[in-house]
Amino acid sequence: MNPASRFLTRAGRARCASVLLLAFLHLSLPAAPRAAAEARWVASWAAAPQDYLKAPLLPGIQTSPPGAPVPVFGNQSLRQRVSPTLGGERVRVRFSNLFGKGPLRILGASVARSTGADAVSPATLQRLRFGDADEVTIAPGEERWSDGARLGVEPGQAVAVSFQLEAPTPFATVHHLGTTTLVPGSALMRPQWRDAAPSSWNHVVTGLDVASPGTPRVVVGFGDSITQGVGVEQSQALPSRYPDRLAARVREQPGQAGSVAIINAGIAGNRLLTDGVGPRGIERFRRDVLAQSGVSHALILIGINDIGLSLPIAMQGLAPVLRPPSAEQITAGLQQLVDEAHARGVKVLLGTLTPFKGAATWTEEKEARRQAVNRWIRGRQDVDAVVDFDAALRDPADHAALHPHYDSGDHLHPGNAGYAAMADAIDLRVLQE
Repeated sequence: MNPASRFLTRAGRARCASVLLLAFLHLSLPAAPRAAAEARWVASWAAAPQDYLKAPLLPGIQTSPPGAPVPVFGNQSLRQRVSPTLGGERVRVRFSNLFGKGPLRILGASVARSTGADAVSPATLQRLRFGDADEVTIAPGEERWSDGARLGVEPGQAVAVSFQLEAPTPFATVHHLGTTTLVPGSALMRPQWRDAAPSSWNHVVTGLDVASPGTPRVVVGFGDSITQGVGVEQSQALPSRYPDRLAARVREQPGQAGSVAIINAGIAGNRLLTDGVGPRGIERFRRDVLAQSGVSHALILIGINDIGLSLPIAMQGLAPVLRPPSAEQITAGLQQLVDEAHARGVKVLLGTLTPFKGAATWTEEKEARRQAVNRWIRGRQDVDAVVDFDAALRDPADHAALHPHYDSGDHLHPGNAGYAAMADAIDLRVLQE
């Protein structure tokens, strides 16, 4: 073998040795970590806003009578307690001036885990920022999300959002979900609010999102007082509203914790086709349901107030706003909601209207309309599921009435057992699709 051949052989051996060494190192060294999945914001809690100034058509719901002075906030801080239904390590908060007549100036805000109606965990208390600023001004008709804040939350574990409003700020955008307390002055970073005054309304705060690396389902319950949960005492330890009970059912399923958020977008007294207590359903559906972060399912139960709040035929000329819509008009409105949801890729669970014989507004003619609407709902082939709330709650001896065990006492709203039966009527498998 000549010198040149021996040199090429040695060079080949060296190259082979290098390749083997690189292969060994590749197998021996730990793999480079993959980039973490990018988290996205998904709704964990939300409330449907309404205008404080709009007088409702139902008695017993607090509001200012026409011409009365509008209450205003002075030099006060507010602390609102909300209950997330989905966990995460970061949160953001939605502040709303949808119904304000002027700019809403928030002088500062904070967030923390709640330990009571007016107390928070000091170790978790932190300021919220808005584009790296402590203050924010929200124009009339607008909403604003805070920047994300690192706060670990668990489903069912209460979170407190505190904020201070510029004085004077008139009552404007309100809702009934959660609890709010007030103290004088700036108390955003004070863990315990002593001598705090309760508020009968919740103000400004209408949403809490969590950052999720996965794709959890976000189910929005849309409706009136039966969705909002009128008829029972609310308890943080024992959820009573049917959406809250549904959220608890999901959490109890093996392997399902953290997979589904349940949002309550109910407004007591709300109607599908007519403004009154809150904007009419066919108007607010796009905001209160389809605009929720990560929404995947709409659970629709609305229309009983369109039927129940109408005047008898002989009196309809006295108040055009209380003229009764036909069953066909109600089902056309429901069809519009179904179509809008499907156009956005949102699945629809459509609930039958619940019995109300014995309630102050019930008549045989109204019952006939309810039955007609329910026949249409049960025959739908273009929805993802029909939830037969009517069958779940009715009295076997009289299908027009609530079962006595499920009746809160007013023959319209379910009690604790009734709301539990409503939650049990929903097939959880549909929420995973």
